[in-house]
Amino acid sequence: MSKLKAVLRNPNLLVVFVMGFSSGLPFLMVGGTLKTWMREAGLDLSTIGFFSMVALPYSLKFMWAPFMDRYVPPLGRRRGWLFISQTGLMLSIFALAQVDPVSQLNLLGIMATVVAFFAASQDIVIDAYRREILPEEQLGLGSSLYIPAFRLAMLLVGAGSFSFSKRMSWPSVYMLLGSLMLIGIITTLLCKEPKTEAPPPRTLGESVFGPLKEFFSRDSAFLILAFILLYKLGEAMATGMLNPLYIDLKIDKDAITVAAKFAGFWATMAGGIVGGLFILKLGIHTALWVFGILQSLGLLLFSYLAHFGQALIASDPSATTVDTATILPLLTASIGVENFTAGMATTAFVAFMATQTNKRFTATQYALLTSLMAWPSSLFGVLAGVLAEHLGWEMFFVVCTILTIPGLVILIWMRKLQAPVNLPVNPAVLP
Repeated sequence: MSKLKAVLRNPNLLVVFVMGFSSGLPFLMVGGTLKTWMREAGLDLSTIGFFSMVALPYSLKFMWAPFMDRYVPPLGRRRGWLFISQTGLMLSIFALAQVDPVSQLNLLGIMATVVAFFAASQDIVIDAYRREILPEEQLGLGSSLYIPAFRLAMLLVGAGSFSFSKRMSWPSVYMLLGSLMLIGIITTLLCKEPKTEAPPPRTLGESVFGPLKEFFSRDSAFLILAFILLYKLGEAMATGMLNPLYIDLKIDKDAITVAAKFAGFWATMAGGIVGGLFILKLGIHTALWVFGILQSLGLLLFSYLAHFGQALIASDPSATTVDTATILPLLTASIGVENFTAGMATTAFVAFMATQTNKRFTATQYALLTSLMAWPSSLFGVLAGVLAEHLGWEMFFVVCTILTIPGLVILIWMRKLQAPVNLPVNPAVLP
């Protein structure tokens, strides 16, 4: 009840929710949904896996985050850059929709990278906006609204695209999904510019080196970065190849949509809520351990799904789709368990990154941390396609489970990092 009252008192929380939706829309358009389009066009898994590189801007966004902190366009430092990035994102999605995956493969890669660049730029500003527009006591509530909205958009683009593509061409699907960016653009024009306690950095050098020098002055800096890079490695590789798995298993698209809608979405919401409650009880460190283990074990269900689906195909090789009634329960369970455990792990992971961000340098430092968070899907996604091609689907998901272990091992040395670092900045580390 108190959270509902807070929502009613502060309209900025609704803005945060809409911004979460806007942030989630393009994520799969250069990921799983694009891979589905490519697989249906007849491209091989190795090529599809290589296209994980188009999401590289998500991993490199810290490089231009200082630029967006330093310069102030019309509409304000946050709203101005939001409008620019969201408009560029919508137009680049429209352009991507006009490319043929088979005859224009290179152009497809270029346009998908442009989409990822504008999407990553939007995320830089949204993260800073969310931090600055909400009072300290509502930051947690804001995150609990942002993440479900992000996942809702992913559900629409991921599972929804399967249903849409049965009724219209893939270019039409991308045009439809791209037009939904208007929701974020209109919200940007209507919302308020955050009040800042300090003016923008005086020079570009100050906006670049100040946050980096502060972060890397910590003894644990490289350990933090290694943990962020590895914690989601196995899960990112596995989930990035789920749509091609469904295609290869000849699962009906409507069945995928139903399973993702009823199991995936609600399991993610439940996972986030349960994760948040357990974090309060267990603490971030223990929660990262427990949720990370559960998340890795959940991936093994997809190995069994691959085994079961391939057995169904072998029983009737001429069928265009496997029997929906037979595979739907296992498909629903696999998607539900993965989304529930991933929801818990993501909640703890985001909470951890927040504690490692100094308030004075939130935008650039958060961009640095979330960039590393995106590296497994963009870089190791290339390896995912090759592994799936050569190992087969069953062994691929076993390997993904094994790759979750290094991030968990690092947690042995992470207990001292449970305390927040939002403390006064030591002037000695500033440029």
